[in-house]
Amino acid sequence: MDQDPLDRPDRTARAEARTPIDRPSWGQLPLGRRGVLVAGGLIAGFTRATARAATPAIHTDSKGLATGIVDLAVPGGQMPAWFARPAKPTGKLATILVLEEIFGVHEYIRDVCRRLAKLGYLAIAPELYWRHPELAHLTDAAAIQREVIAKTADADVMADIDATSRWAVGAGGGDGRRIGVLGFCRGGRDTWLYAAHATDLRAAVAFYGPLGGAPGPIQPETALQAAGKIHCPMLALYGGKDMSSTPAQIAEAKAAARAAGRTVETITYPEAGHGFHADYRPSYDPQAAKDGWAHAIAWFRSHGLA
Repeated sequence: MDQDPLDRPDRTARAEARTPIDRPSWGQLPLGRRGVLVAGGLIAGFTRATARAATPAIHTDSKGLATGIVDLAVPGGQMPAWFARPAKPTGKLATILVLEEIFGVHEYIRDVCRRLAKLGYLAIAPELYWRHPELAHLTDAAAIQREVIAKTADADVMADIDATSRWAVGAGGGDGRRIGVLGFCRGGRDTWLYAAHATDLRAAVAFYGPLGGAPGPIQPETALQAAGKIHCPMLALYGGKDMSSTPAQIAEAKAAARAAGRTVETITYPEAGHGFHADYRPSYDPQAAKDGWAHAIAWFRSHGLA
């Protein structure tokens, strides 16, 4: 049986995790069996906007971990973020910034954080759509793209991830010399952008996400355009049946990064589609997900994140 996301260990850990930048009154509102947390931002148990939100194939428990929510001071307000780390670290921890899909920091993203924590990392997932709490109630992916994603400025996203990194290497107990970023879906796109924005990353891994798109006033650059500017080694994993990033775009991004002297590798799983790592979605491909995860962890470790 799945552990309830509002169980006592998580509540206790959150209380223990409070820092001076936390918002003491941040509430928890259970909605449904799995729970949804919404208060001035968004941390969701499971998204309403997927074709299937079934019991995930993978559930990682919290034994030996400290997990919970912290509120971070960011431009315009306070942003909730979910973290997981070893309960009794012996020193500063290598840190992975986990960037969500378009559906919020729901249970799948939180489980990814727990998986990383079990490997000895401090993992933290900022709620990058906290300015759009209506996301918790949207049930259509197209509506999310139109009402939330299209209205989310890349400058805000970069600043919010910066704030997450600062907390991680301060109150979070992370090692400022060992920071990586891992993103899924839209978070995969944001991983390319953040790798071009931040100069203190050791490595980055993007699970799919659009490389192209139409730049606009608040989203002025595509991931493809940022590829030649990345500051750290990048691994990008794609599904061969996912046309949100075409084979030509993948090849172009790789070529642009390498032409600029950057370290970049791409892996395409021919039979996988978009979201192949998301084990609660119909697109889940266990073989590609397992192999991609193994490559991701090996990438981080080979670039000093161990």
